[in-house]
Amino acid sequence: MTNVPLIDRDSATGDVKEQLDQIHAAFGAVPAMFKAVANSPAALKSMWGSFGAFSGGTLGAALGEQIAVAVANRNSCEYCLAAHTALGRKAGLSREDLTAAQTGESGDARTAALLGFALKLVDEHGQVTAEDVAAVRAHGWSDEQIVETIAQVALNLFTNYVNIALGVPVDFPIVALRRAS
Repeated sequence: MTNVPLIDRDSATGDVKEQLDQIHAAFGAVPAMFKAVANSPAALKSMWGSFGAFSGGTLGAALGEQIAVAVANRNSCEYCLAAHTALGRKAGLSREDLTAAQTGESGDARTAALLGFALKLVDEHGQVTAEDVAAVRAHGWSDEQIVETIAQVALNLFTNYVNIALGVPVDFPIVALRRAS
């Protein structure tokens, strides 16, 4: 049971109604996470705006979903893991790609380096070193992509915390959490 009411799009008004209508248009439904966040019009605007901004980012949808899956798994956020695994499949990732991403792994060394960096950000609460940044750069990632990765991690921390703290019910197919090997 959720710790806040889930705001129904049909009863919402103003900016919240407009944003929930946009979310419904994008997903064909309004996922429970957005219904929970809709309790704060400012938080909903921030979250939905961030997702929109990243849709035009340099990392692309597939890599963004791999980052989200890695962060969700690390934070034991069952909601985000389920949602981003489903979205990752829609972005063209295989089940194997998404399973590997849960623990920051990839068959592609460049992708694995970026996922490892994302997880280090989570584990170290952002306290990464110049050497950590240089190591990602050495795998061919630009400064723009490194900054975008940090921003994606921050957005995913926000969504993980919302779903965990508020007990948002998972409305995507469940995916098992994985322990790092």
